[in-house]
Amino acid sequence: MPEYRKTPEALAKLTPIQRHVTQDSGTERPGTGELLDNKAAGIYVDIVSGEPLFASSDKFESGCGWPSFTKPIAPAFVDEFRDVTHGMIRTEVRSHHGDSHLGHVFEDGPRDRGGLRYCINSASLRFVPREQMEEQGYGEYLNQVEDVQ
Repeated sequence: MPEYRKTPEALAKLTPIQRHVTQDSGTERPGTGELLDNKAAGIYVDIVSGEPLFASSDKFESGCGWPSFTKPIAPAFVDEFRDVTHGMIRTEVRSHHGDSHLGHVFEDGPRDRGGLRYCINSASLRFVPREQMEEQGYGEYLNQVEDVQ
């Protein structure tokens, strides 16, 4: 397995919104994320560490204004923490190796797909198209991505 980690080089490449979301536990405005309407086949990886997080086959339209997924590619890459900020009790989602804030998970997702909704900021993600997964080192996850959308 490749080594996924946060590096000074990766942090230096972040845009202001990517830094705000991933490093300061911020949130992009709903409906503004670059990957919200992405329907291409592939995977979504941590913008900081590159660790694989979500597959396009698990993405769904939730209407919440952020990309939503039913489950992570591998639970080992996603950590969940109790979040009591903003007067709410939620479950924060962070990448395991990069420790990037990704978003939150809620229990109002599609019941027939497990019932979870991982509500994730586009600014925390980089999309890797299916046809580039092998060359970028994500070939082992091809079986989690549909052939066509």
